[in-house]
Amino acid sequence: MHAPGPRCCGMRLVPTYTFAMFHIAAFYKFVELPDHHAVHTTVLELCTTSEVLGTVLVASEGINGTIAGTEDGIETVIAGLRSVAPLSDLVVKHSTAQNAPFLKLKVRMKKEIVSLGVGPVNAAGNTGTKVSPSEWNTLIADPDVLLIDTRNDYETEIGSFTGAVNPETRSFTEFPTWIDDHGDLLSKPKIAMFCTGGIRCEKASAYLREQGFEEVYQLDGGILRYLETVPEAESAWDGECYVFDRRVSVGHGLAPGDNTVCVNCDRVVTKVETELDGYVEGVCCSRCHDTISDERRARFTERQHQIELAAQRGTAHLGRTAVAETT
Repeated sequence: MHAPGPRCCGMRLVPTYTFAMFHIAAFYKFVELPDHHAVHTTVLELCTTSEVLGTVLVASEGINGTIAGTEDGIETVIAGLRSVAPLSDLVVKHSTAQNAPFLKLKVRMKKEIVSLGVGPVNAAGNTGTKVSPSEWNTLIADPDVLLIDTRNDYETEIGSFTGAVNPETRSFTEFPTWIDDHGDLLSKPKIAMFCTGGIRCEKASAYLREQGFEEVYQLDGGILRYLETVPEAESAWDGECYVFDRRVSVGHGLAPGDNTVCVNCDRVVTKVETELDGYVEGVCCSRCHDTISDERRARFTERQHQIELAAQRGTAHLGRTAVAETT
């Protein structure tokens, strides 16, 4: 473990380091945290002293985060979180990566750890029935089940469960409007929903129950738990799963995929698409190359040049800093 780094503007800088393997932990829990300010401080200290990077959101309704670091560092942070009484049974999904999934640590205090844009939703006590990955295939094969992907359109582009309805939302806050506008689809007696790690479908299921729907189900642990535990030969998943870090996507066994993200339009770029006319690494992709402004093209081109120079020096282009935010 490195000695603590220097302080800058009252915040401790996380030193540059290189790991043979990055250990990743994804977690969330809807639970009342009356003193979430203290939890925010605890999380920031745990991650900083353990040299763990990533993003953690803390609110009065719970906690949500994905972090990466050494195996010991991750274990220290998770043990520290579980020492906080409301988080003693915090469930964690583990995976690994060869390259750093994050370059910064962001610990943010929010009004909600995930928002539907409709005000308070009782996700801690009124969610749909959780279905384990081992039982999920049986549930979604039921003709009386409407299967809904609660993720956003750019996520669904690279993978989803066979037969799932795609609401084509650009953000989770559009989901309630989609529900209101598609009453005809909701005529089936059972509704099953899923998302990346479980947090969005858990809140969406609570929202549907508040709207009067009775048989609502959600994939426990989300797509990540399913891909981690269900053998590929038995899988109903088609494609890869978008993740919100530098891996971009993962496949069965949570193996990192081959996708990247276009810095200009934020769309997922597959390995095949990197060979198409118009794709310029770190600048634009084949779908936006003719609409990118001259200013953005010049800025991204210079940024990519600096990234490549940093790689030649064996350093990271972006600094690693610990950031505490309240928004």
